[in-house]
Amino acid sequence: MKRKKKKIIMLIVALILIFQTACNKSVKPYDDIRSIDSKEKKFEENEYNKEDILTYTFNEGTILKGSEELQKKIMDRGKNPGLGIKKLHEEGITGKGINVAIIDQNLLLHHPEFDGKIVQYYDTGCDQDANSGSMHAPAVTSILVGNSIGVAPDSKVYFAAAPSWKGDSKFYAKGLNWIIKENKELPKGEKIRVVSVSAAPSGEGSPFTKNKKMWDEAVLKAQKEGILVLDCRENEKTGIIYPAFYDPENPDDVSMCKGGFPSSPNVIPSSHIGVPCSYRTVAEEYNEGSPSYQYTGQGGLSWGIPYATGVLALGWQVNPHLDNDQIIKTLLDTCTKANDGSNIINPTAFIDAIKKTKK
Repeated sequence: MKRKKKKIIMLIVALILIFQTACNKSVKPYDDIRSIDSKEKKFEENEYNKEDILTYTFNEGTILKGSEELQKKIMDRGKNPGLGIKKLHEEGITGKGINVAIIDQNLLLHHPEFDGKIVQYYDTGCDQDANSGSMHAPAVTSILVGNSIGVAPDSKVYFAAAPSWKGDSKFYAKGLNWIIKENKELPKGEKIRVVSVSAAPSGEGSPFTKNKKMWDEAVLKAQKEGILVLDCRENEKTGIIYPAFYDPENPDDVSMCKGGFPSSPNVIPSSHIGVPCSYRTVAEEYNEGSPSYQYTGQGGLSWGIPYATGVLALGWQVNPHLDNDQIIKTLLDTCTKANDGSNIINPTAFIDAIKKTKK
């Protein structure tokens, strides 16, 4: 009896030690552990849980000792847009011949993912060193047109750089007005079809504090010119995209996607479209000539807007004669009801439906 009691006590002590070790890890699930200053950021094996690596946000400067191979595997796997996009590329559906636009932070133009794809670049007032980049801009650009990451790798981009950190919507309005002006000068077959805006320059919950009405006015102007705008506002015309995440082991299975975020899932209603934002690898370049990649275990809606924009570009390649209302209706109509009940974008079904409009 004493021996049995002693074994039980030893087991309890062991469990307590394991629990304490887990709780004492310096890296928690969903932590951002990127190296930002070009120096390696190293973590010993006792500082993180191997099972949580999938949830971390890290870059090529992050070293998780003992898990380097797993890190690389996760980073490489995250480059796949999922949901059948790669198979569409194999069919030649790559967004070729379609011009799109992005309004985001300042961008260095020569990352291998999108070098040569920026047709025009306009700075609305970022006031940054010409050799310095941002985190946000290369990420969204690579999701849209990246060679290995992007949804529409053969589309071309008109890029307006806007200083989101100033909290002034006039810069975003200025960028959109520039896009409208550029579009007017383009021949009919080369018009800018859609603008990806991973921000909410106006509306309820907007972090912007100045000139929000200017954004609303610019969007209306763009819409009158036939340019579709997707942004992060809660708006029935522009704010139809919601964050979602695919199963990292089965990224092409739409039914296994879930709405919301890995740490806080929620069901996406049929009035909106869930788009993968997490478990993604994106381009990174803070200093000219130092391109790299970062993996985002849990991404925000910012990653979903360029993804949806890319899917639309694929659709317009198949049938460039569809107007904005027609293509958005098709995108909504072809969504898949995932296992959790969420309305999830289905690029393959979308393209199949677009093909039928040509008959």
